[in-house]
Amino acid sequence: MKLATRIFGEVEIEDNKIISFPNGIIGFPDLKKFTLMHDEDKGSDTIKWLQSIDEPTFAMPVMDPLVVYPDYKPEVPDTIAEKIGGLAEDDLLVLVTVTVPHDLKQMTVNLMGPFIINVKEKKAVQIIIDNEDYPVKFPIYEILKKNKEDKS
Repeated sequence: MKLATRIFGEVEIEDNKIISFPNGIIGFPDLKKFTLMHDEDKGSDTIKWLQSIDEPTFAMPVMDPLVVYPDYKPEVPDTIAEKIGGLAEDDLLVLVTVTVPHDLKQMTVNLMGPFIINVKEKKAVQIIIDNEDYPVKFPIYEILKKNKEDKS
């Protein structure tokens, strides 16, 4: 399938790369099909893009929360896990939304509303975590900067 995206231009999406969100995502209940993309030209895959198949101009930056919050372990109710085919650890991918303002030092992730993806079943859900340790705006700029310096 060819998709004309805002960020990546025209891309070819293989059917087996499409992730289904049966209930859509928070704020966008009609967007139910997505794929994960990253900017290969920049050589970093820390930040990926959750690209909508239903609305090609819509994509949001996402990342693995463990990169910036190593102890992140959101609890997913069994009723929600069942909707996406269960949560075997080998088949589980958790991503959080990244907010990138003009001032990069203000970059945050939303730890309260993670995406829970069953990569084997290609089904996903976005949930709200009721845990004060997981804020909506968790600052990450300094953490990413330190991680980069540690790799050098």
